[in-house]
Amino acid sequence: MADKDPSPGHSMFGLNDAPTRRVTAPEEAPASPQPQPAAPQYVLVQQAPQTVPTTGGGKALPWLVAALAVLAIANLVLVLMARSQFNDYATRQADAMNLLTRRMDSSDERYAQLRGQFQVTSEKLGLTQQELSRAHALAAEVQQQQQAAVSQLNKAIAQKASADEVNKLQSDSNAKIGGLSTDLAGTKQDLANTKSEFTNALTGTKGELNGSIARTHDELVALAHKSDRDYFEFTLANKKVAQKVGTVTLQLEKTDPKRNVFSMFLSFDDKKTERSNKAMNEPVFFYVQGASSALELVVNKLGKDSVSGYMSTPKGFFPNTTNVLGQRPGA
Repeated sequence: MADKDPSPGHSMFGLNDAPTRRVTAPEEAPASPQPQPAAPQYVLVQQAPQTVPTTGGGKALPWLVAALAVLAIANLVLVLMARSQFNDYATRQADAMNLLTRRMDSSDERYAQLRGQFQVTSEKLGLTQQELSRAHALAAEVQQQQQAAVSQLNKAIAQKASADEVNKLQSDSNAKIGGLSTDLAGTKQDLANTKSEFTNALTGTKGELNGSIARTHDELVALAHKSDRDYFEFTLANKKVAQKVGTVTLQLEKTDPKRNVFSMFLSFDDKKTERSNKAMNEPVFFYVQGASSALELVVNKLGKDSVSGYMSTPKGFFPNTTNVLGQRPGA
């Protein structure tokens, strides 16, 4: 079997070669030295080194770095977008705040007008409420007298009183009811007169509220010529000095030139009131006892710790005080 299927290894190392036969010479021939067979030579064949398959770790690292770079760029884009949205939101909020500020300023002006109108009419309203209370009291008294008369009549009928007594009781009741009715009619007339006076005063106040505002001395002189009111100018140079205009004393409390507002104390009728956070060229109305209509105060110049303006009163209300036309005779 080995001869038929020689092994490659044996062939490589010369093991499959046929053995060398030794030939002997005939005995007669002299013996001669025979050459020795060559020693077998061995050849070592080194196999090629096996290559170790490399893994994919070296190729995955660039992909990981690229993924991190893409993620960083995405985060940067998101941050920039969020910042832009925040700036837009802040701008819209600022615009909304400005709009609200303007609306609040307009509401303050409207509130000043309504407050002046309320102060002018509060005294008249008090009189009207007093008369109305008197009317309610008289009506209640009439109702009680009627109930008492009816009760007396029923009692007389129940006791079978004479016709004269019944007639006398009825006459007395009618006389009392007639007297109370007369008082009630007089009270109604007083209420009507008070209502008429109140309506006239309110109409005059509305006209004053819708009147012109003088922003300069020349405009004030022109307004004094065409109006039936007296105008008196004033200047408060600081907070410590008070100025008296007629029976009204003015004292500056504070100013805010950035917002064009001021606060002032008004003293009249043995009381001291404050008008705070009033705007420049905004009319301030107040009612002084004895005046036929409201007094008006306007500040048309405002500085740091100083204001200037004028006060308007009914004609002749401050007879001993020189008005703006008296300061400039012939103007």
